[in-house]
This record gives sequence, C-alpha cells and structure tokens, in this order.
Amino acid sequence: MTLSIRRLDSAQPGFAAQLRALLAYSEETDEGVERAAQAILADVRARGDAAVIEYTRRFDGIEARSMDDLRIPAERTHAALAALPAARRAALEAAAERIRAYHLRQATSSWRYTEADGTELGQNVTPLDRAGLYVPGGKAAYPSSLLMNAIPAKVAGVAELIMVSPAPGGQTNPLVLAAAAIAGVDVIYTIGGAQAVGALAYGTASIPQVDKIVGPGNAYVAAAKRRVFGTVGIDMIAGPSEILVIADGSADPDWVAMDLFSQAEHDEIAQAILLCPDPAYIDSVAAAADRLLAGMPRRDIISKSMNGRGALIRTRDLAEACAVANDIAPEHLELSVADPDALLPRIRHAGAIFMGIHSSESLGDYCAGPNHVLPTSRTARFSSPLGVYDFQKRSSIIKVSAAGAARLGRIASELAHGEGLPAHARSAEYRIP
Repeated sequence: MTLSIRRLDSAQPGFAAQLRALLAYSEETDEGVERAAQAILADVRARGDAAVIEYTRRFDGIEARSMDDLRIPAERTHAALAALPAARRAALEAAAERIRAYHLRQATSSWRYTEADGTELGQNVTPLDRAGLYVPGGKAAYPSSLLMNAIPAKVAGVAELIMVSPAPGGQTNPLVLAAAAIAGVDVIYTIGGAQAVGALAYGTASIPQVDKIVGPGNAYVAAAKRRVFGTVGIDMIAGPSEILVIADGSADPDWVAMDLFSQAEHDEIAQAILLCPDPAYIDSVAAAADRLLAGMPRRDIISKSMNGRGALIRTRDLAEACAVANDIAPEHLELSVADPDALLPRIRHAGAIFMGIHSSESLGDYCAGPNHVLPTSRTARFSSPLGVYDFQKRSSIIKVSAAGAARLGRIASELAHGEGLPAHARSAEYRIP
C-alpha cells in the first residue's frame, strides 16, 4: 500500500483556492440523527429516569430496573485502580499529576480595587456548582480524555462532577474507571447517548441538573449537546482531528511522518498537513510515510485520511509557512524546526503549539500537561483549549460610596436622559445629594 498525498506549492497560481478546498469540511448535520436526538431529549425531559432506563435497555442491552442499577459505586473505581498492572497505574498517575500541576497555574482569583472616593470595583470568581462529563464507553477507552476534562473541573473547585459513560452489554472499561478514581469523579452512571446528555441537562429524580457538559461523544451526543446549549453550557462541538507540522528539515523525516500519522489514524476525515520550504525534505517525508505505512495496524484509516485530506505543502520560506498556519488555525501545530522560539511570535492561531523536534503531539495527548481538548475546524481563531477557566464564572463587584454615587449619578443621569430612559436617570439622581 502506498500513499498519494496531495502536493501543493504556495508559489503556484491558485494556491489560496486549493488551500480553501483542502480545508473545507462539511458541518452539515444528519437530519435523521438530529430528529432522533430531539425526540430523545424531549422524552427524557418529560419522563426523566424512566426514559433514561428505557433507552439504556434498548441501545445498550442493560436490563436495569432502576437508576441504582446503572450507578457505579466508588468502590468499583478504586478496585479498578488497584487491579491495574503497576506500570499502567504509574503512567496514569503520572499523567494525572502533570495535568493537575499545569492546570493549577490557570486558576484565577477574585480581585477588587478602591477608587479615591471609596468606591470599590472588582470581580468575584466562583466555580460551577456541578459539571457533567461524558466519556465514550464500550470498546473505546479514553482515560486520557477523562483526566483532561475532570482534572480542570476539580482544580476550578467544582463541587460535584457527574460522569456518564455507556456500557454496551454491561461492559465497563477498567482503565476508564481507574482514571475516574484518580481524577476524583464524584458520581458515575453507565448511561450514554442523547439520553445521558438530556439527563445531565434537564435533571431527573436521580441525576441533578448540571451547569455544564463536557467531553466527546458520537453524532447523537454532539446533536444533543447542540440542542441543550443555553439550558446548560457545553465545552465545544469538536470536528475531525488535525495536525499541522512546520518543518525546516532538522528532524528525522521518520519522526515527522509518524507525527502526521498520529492524527491521521484517528479517522478517515482527520487532517494532517506538512508545511516546508525544502522540496527535498518534503520528498524525504513522503518516502518515509510510504515506508512506515505498512507497519501501522490502522494503515487503512491512515491511508484514507492522508490521501483524502492530507497535504505536503512547499512554502517560500518559514515566515510564509507561519502565515499559512495562521490561516489554517490548526488544532495541533508542531514547530519541527531548530529554533522554534524564533517562529513563535509569528503564530497567532493554534489550539496547541509544540515547540521543537522533540515535542511530539502524542505527548500532548497523554501526559505533557496542557489540555488536549482543543478547538478544531479553524475555531482556534477565536477559541481556546479547555481549561480551569471553563469551570469558573466571573461576577462583577460594584460597591459605590456616597461620594461615588454623587459623581457617577450625574454621568448616568445624563446618559440615561440621552437614551430616553427616565427611570434609569431618576434612580441615579435619587442618590445625588
């Protein structure tokens, strides 16, 4: 099996249009999925636990009689952790500690300042009361994703973290349960799909309503999250995985090829792109990719991804590569160059930036520390990685002194009359001596 990866050249006419076509990703939703999600949400909102139990029986084959049958006690998560092989447990705990250490630096505090007349202004920072975490279940095992979602919530001070995860046929993943124990998840239910999103968003007799839902899921979960946004907060609706590598030829071509594969293996619509001014090095990476593909267990997925949405792009120089990268605004950006700090000031849009040839994206997925829940599909132009700040709220503090009320009242009165709102003006004027 060989690859036929698209080749582009920024110096050639029509490059901008070719790049747009490469980046195009249809966000069109499946109407059948949308209708099903809408119906399930409405049913859960109306019937609560009974609807959740019914859908869990239908979709996951679990013959539960009550929500208690679907709840996993803390003892099971701690038992799963204790049963892990020593090396696997050590890796999971080390990753969790690194994620926690990084996110502790994101925590913000309330602040206030006092003006000359005694008026105090500021901001009160408080955590969400309760968050919901969706974790894919069944054959999929994403303990790293659980850690990345749960730990920032706990660092933020969220009082209760409720996890939902489907368990088809009653099968739960022990590594996920172990990660839940390490992260300090408070409550776990083996439910999934749109019904789990509905239970978290609206609340049932057993599951209290949460303030925000985070975590990845299938198309039904994504459709449900879109529909409940506004009733509760959500993290994001993520698109396909992306990696963009800017290379100067200083890294082993095998390293770069495998870095591209690391995202291409997620699914057929993942996107892996190389930007480089050296055509000979681009050829070396292409040759390495062809050679390495045969040894990849997920080579069919990698091949479809690389041939369908991947690209090897020659740029005039590294500065132009940075400009193209900003246009792409990738989820993951690797600066696989000898001096990444020289390029960093040129980068404005990226979910995560991996600096230097030793900083592989895969380390960021698991254990570097920064969050791997990142904006995709060019949303890095205006969005940020998941963090502690996503689980905190900010309230303005306004404590006006008597002298401040007189001073500010005259300003507010004048502006209120200008807007034709006399009650606003009178309210301010009452406090002017």
